[in-house]
Amino acid sequence: MSTHELYTTAPGEAVWQVPASGAARFSWEYDGGRERLLALYQKGKDKQWDGAKRIAWDLEVDPNDPLGTPDEALTLYGTRHWAKLTDKDKGELRRHYASWNFSQFLHGEQGAMVCAARIVESVPDLDAKFYSATQTMDEARHAEIFGRFLHEKVGMLYPVNDSLQGLLGDTLRDSRWDMPYLGMQVLIEGLALAAFGMIRDTTDKPLPKQILAYVMQDEARHVAFGRMALRDYYKQLTDAELREREEFVIEGCYLMRDRLRGVEVLENFGIPRAEAEEFSEQSEFLHLFRKLLFSRIVPCVKDIGLWGERLQKAYLDMGVFEMGDSNLDLLMSQDEEIAEALDRERFAAEERERVAEVADAVAEGSEGA
Repeated sequence: MSTHELYTTAPGEAVWQVPASGAARFSWEYDGGRERLLALYQKGKDKQWDGAKRIAWDLEVDPNDPLGTPDEALTLYGTRHWAKLTDKDKGELRRHYASWNFSQFLHGEQGAMVCAARIVESVPDLDAKFYSATQTMDEARHAEIFGRFLHEKVGMLYPVNDSLQGLLGDTLRDSRWDMPYLGMQVLIEGLALAAFGMIRDTTDKPLPKQILAYVMQDEARHVAFGRMALRDYYKQLTDAELREREEFVIEGCYLMRDRLRGVEVLENFGIPRAEAEEFSEQSEFLHLFRKLLFSRIVPCVKDIGLWGERLQKAYLDMGVFEMGDSNLDLLMSQDEEIAEALDRERFAAEERERVAEVADAVAEGSEGA
């Protein structure tokens, strides 16, 4: 079935075109490279995996509750509309929110794939080109996986959120080679990582937990790459150049905080946009969720050297300033450990099943002898 048949509303043009204005850069130095980046490149090669094989796609998913979403997490909870909803309505609402979340993940991963390819083209250093090539493959795998989950398990997609599309466009139209790093790997992927982590750590549904854990294992490498490359480069910039990038971060953070709220879901349930936005503002869960979305962005921005007065004031205004002291390395190592623990549990369970099958076969053979 065509994806266009599964969209809740028409996504507009079949192909979105973003004009490119930057230069393609070649390096004729093939024997140099930063050891840290080359080590990350080696890890990127070693850690490749096949989403069709590593993920247990035969696991059942309840279409009325794909992510195990509690009532309190639904924006309509506690409003005058909630009491009017039947159990069937609530199941459909959960399905729509799961579709909206994973659809934005899918669109974001396609954006990450395009941005990683743009970095291969535009970054001046060969070690960064090497790593970005592995990341492009990672992002293609993630887009494949999120797309498959939506097609096979949810049966519904939402178009890309206008604000996410706008930020992607701003990132790709900029001619400066570092902007795909900053816009995509720091802002958009940082936001996505936090959202992935919140669902991964709270869902009791094994398939989405697997998907998010394995995707986050890859993303931990991507964030490490962005931090290394930008930290080195931003040390060379003037104060004016740093301020330009801080302005980009401020605008992007406010945009994502204020607009990525799933208002489109409520509109599909017949609630006018203004009222849907009001409910979103009043939702205690959504307030907490939006704050936690910055748990991966703020420490990364600080780490790469963008920590001017205006940026600090913006984060104080958003109530996320204290997140600048979070330990990113610890968060990333936890992402790696969670994915590896899932693999161990799955392989141990499969081994127990094989042993039991052999034991049953031996027992049957003994009885027939």
